[in-house]
Parts: sequence; structure tokens; C-alpha cells
Amino acid sequence: MKMKRTHSSISHDVETRAPSWGQLVYAIALAVVIVVASGRSSVASPNIVDFDKAAHFAVFGLLATLVARSGFRRSRMGWAVLIVSLFGLTDEWHQGSTPGRSMEAYDWIADTLGAITAVVLYRYFVWYRGLLEKPLFQLNAWVEK
Repeated sequence: MKMKRTHSSISHDVETRAPSWGQLVYAIALAVVIVVASGRSSVASPNIVDFDKAAHFAVFGLLATLVARSGFRRSRMGWAVLIVSLFGLTDEWHQGSTPGRSMEAYDWIADTLGAITAVVLYRYFVWYRGLLEKPLFQLNAWVEK
């Protein structure tokens, strides 16, 4: 009896992927978390100068990656950046109407730069895309041949 390891096929070609509503669910869930957090009068964060800018950069970068992974063609990934940037703008407006919170242009800039960085990494760096597309757990990783 000989065992052979099979590898799941990771699509490195973003052009051939069809839109996936299942993956878009993750982006929508993160957007809901962002809206809920923006509606709170205070958000717990470490007492580090400008930590919120780094948090905005990372969270909106993740959101842009999730939007881009949901099926945008390589030539249209700019739409993912635009969608996330506009969402960041509405998030800042929402924060501005929340008691104890303020609207900051630098937060929106951090949102947009995070989105641009994440989409550029996802579009142009195969190793990064492969890392994101790799399943966490391999069911049936070993098959009998």
C-alpha cells in the first residue's frame, strides 16, 4: 500500500475566478463589525500614540482583501479599493455623528492606504495570494493510491 500526498490546487490566476458570494459574506461580516464599533462612544485600544491609524490601516486592508477575493478580476481590483475607501468615508461620517467620537480625515486616509496596500499585495504577489488561498486544514490530504 503506497500513500501519495496530493496538493490542493491554489488558483494563482485571479482572472479565472468566478465571483463568490460565500467569500463576500466575510467582507460583509467585517463591515458590520466596523459599523458596530464606530457606533460606540468609546472603543478599547492600547495607549499608544496614533495606534488607531495603524488599526484603521490593518482592518480596512483586510476588508479590501476580502472584497478583492470575492471575485474581482485582476483588471478591476481598483473597484475593491474604491468600495472600501467609500465605506471608510461613510464610517468616518458615522463616527462623527456618534457622541464622544469624532470624524478624522487621517483615519480615512489610513483606511484608503490600507486598502490600496492590501489589494496591490493580493494582485501582484503570488506568494501572498497563495498564502490567503491555502486552506487552513487539509481534509483528505493523504489519499491511497
